[in-house]
Amino acid sequence: MSTTQTLARLKDLKLGGMAAALEHQQNQPGTYDELPFAERLELLLDREFQTREHRKQDRLVRQARLKLRASIQDIDYQHPRNLKKAQVAQLAQTDWLERGQNLLITGPCGSGKTYLGCALGHQACLNGLSARYYRISRLLLELTQAKADGTYQKTLNQLAKVKLLILDDWGLEALKPAHRNDLMEIMDDRHGTHSTMIISQLPTDQWYAAIGDNTLADAILDRLMHNAHRWALKGESMRKRLQEID
Repeated sequence: MSTTQTLARLKDLKLGGMAAALEHQQNQPGTYDELPFAERLELLLDREFQTREHRKQDRLVRQARLKLRASIQDIDYQHPRNLKKAQVAQLAQTDWLERGQNLLITGPCGSGKTYLGCALGHQACLNGLSARYYRISRLLLELTQAKADGTYQKTLNQLAKVKLLILDDWGLEALKPAHRNDLMEIMDDRHGTHSTMIISQLPTDQWYAAIGDNTLADAILDRLMHNAHRWALKGESMRKRLQEID
């Protein structure tokens, strides 16, 4: 079989990484000739593995629908807001996601909460874990629509499988009774298995009142808080600071 036929066969088998690596070897005469067959094959397999990993990461990032293009490397530690590199480094390892722990990020408007949440969501995707970002009002609207078209249980099942569910703007709007029940369903499905990140301007001691029903508030917050990491950001708006610099 000729090299051209081999390349075509690899592509037919959806082994594009191996095909690209083989083409690279063929275009570097003499460079790989002295390597044993097993080593050359290992190079091809490594390229295929890397290609598939990158493809998976790209797919996970697209599916996460993160609000911001954020990365752990670009987090600003110069602005005083009670954020430490050690905290970020710990959660960037994503061990907490494997343990099904939660993260609660609170702080004033403009303190960078959403950026931090999206950066950790992006890091989860790079580590091969699924994530999904929602403003909570849009999630609740989607669930209301799902009830109307008969896909409510399917939507809940999909949410339950996401490794990291990011809910932004928690507590900004009053919850209807049906919405409290929706949140209870979500938290109960995810409790102890998959992680939820909550981003809110309200400090956690005001969440109970924001939910608005004592019984459901107890149940929802118990599932959220008992194993949660907490970041309470402080300081003035970073957006305001940037405008002053400009």
